[in-house]
Amino acid sequence: MRRYVLRAVSLAAALGLWQALTSLNIDLWLRFSQFPTVTDVARAFAARLSGPDYWTDLTDSLTRILTGFLLAAVLGVATGVLVARSRLAEDLLGPLLEVVRPIPAIALVPVAILLFPSNEQGIVFITFTAAFFPVLVSTRHAVRALPPTWEEAVRTMGGGRWRILGSVVLPGALPGVFGGLSVGIGVSWICVISAEMISGQYGVGYRTWQDYTVVDYPGVFVGMVTIGVLGWVTSTAVELLGRRLTRWLPRTAYAPGARPPRPARLVRSVKPAPAASAAVPGGPASEEVRDEHLV
Repeated sequence: MRRYVLRAVSLAAALGLWQALTSLNIDLWLRFSQFPTVTDVARAFAARLSGPDYWTDLTDSLTRILTGFLLAAVLGVATGVLVARSRLAEDLLGPLLEVVRPIPAIALVPVAILLFPSNEQGIVFITFTAAFFPVLVSTRHAVRALPPTWEEAVRTMGGGRWRILGSVVLPGALPGVFGGLSVGIGVSWICVISAEMISGQYGVGYRTWQDYTVVDYPGVFVGMVTIGVLGWVTSTAVELLGRRLTRWLPRTAYAPGARPPRPARLVRSVKPAPAASAAVPGGPASEEVRDEHLV
């Protein structure tokens, strides 16, 4: 409860600072007088919630994100495992993937417009491309980092290639895979909003850009807040799913809400043995001292 209170206090402090700087028209180096106040954004947000356009934009953006991200998750994991496990696949696909990977996904918007018959399919393609490469790279590194002894143990017990894939490769690479998925979902939101601004008809990014063109700055901030909340919710969902599927991992690092275990206290209690009995090798006193020394 204390941690949740601290989080609420930090958020309230940030909003209070925003309200103070904008309501007092503070202009030092940054021009806060151009910003809408928190109350202006809240009124605009309430007005948007009461209309149908906001929910239509929300549904369209979420549909594009989920479609592109799920495609990227499936194909990224499959391609990463294939490239990491097969030299032939690495030689055939590796150079092409490494050449395309540095290209920003938003730079592919003209290609998507020319390639796909509708803007909707082009936006999903941009979202897919943005999430595909983080998932691919994380999966490839996670598979290559697996200890060879795990695979050798399965082969020793008679396991074949598919048994190794299902029992060793995929479970062992899950932490790295979900690391790539967490990065991919964030990059997907960045690119889908940019794609909606350029070629979309509906969506949070499209509506935010339209508000900017008509100089509706409170509406622009409504879009920014919506994007931030949606990105946080989807990233948290991916992280919780990753923890759920990797419960078998030892949680030695920091975990929210968990306290580190107290170190065990070592109690040493050695009774002095009589000198006469201790001098006799193999006697009862010498055996007692030896047992206590082992303990």
